[in-house]
Amino acid sequence: MRRLLDGLYGLAAWAAALCMIGTLVMILLSVGGRLLGFHVRGTDAYAGYFMAAAAFLALAHTLKRGEHIRVTLVMDHAGRRGRHALDLWSHLAGTGLAAVLAWFSARLVWQSWTFNDISQGTDATPLWIPQVAMAVGASVLAVAMVDDLAGLLSGRRLRAAKEEPVRSE
Repeated sequence: MRRLLDGLYGLAAWAAALCMIGTLVMILLSVGGRLLGFHVRGTDAYAGYFMAAAAFLALAHTLKRGEHIRVTLVMDHAGRRGRHALDLWSHLAGTGLAAVLAWFSARLVWQSWTFNDISQGTDATPLWIPQVAMAVGASVLAVAMVDDLAGLLSGRRLRAAKEEPVRSE
């Protein structure tokens, strides 16, 4: 099961990387078109779609690598039992929020598909297409949060968060 979940997080990260490349291609196409005197419709919209997809698809992988921003000011002074209680509360809240985000993202895709909703730009893209990446990314994040919560409840040590700098210069 561990390999399957890690593979899912890795696959989502690779998809996010490909979306970043898609953003680059759209921007280069737009700039190149301006320089060479041609226009490709929808490059701005597609660059935005790719960027949003990259952000959502990378969420789970970022969480599993301990790269999400974490405020530890209170946790550092809470003691062992207090730290565990705060960790449990934050994982419960994060899991709940990720599940709600996944549910409403999937619902948005369904509604956009049902109502044949299209973008207002010149590209007239059916909106469910770029919204799928958001729903998939939010769902994979929800799975990752449940995975972390299960690990915390079972006593399995979660990955260590990156050391925060003591001071910045």
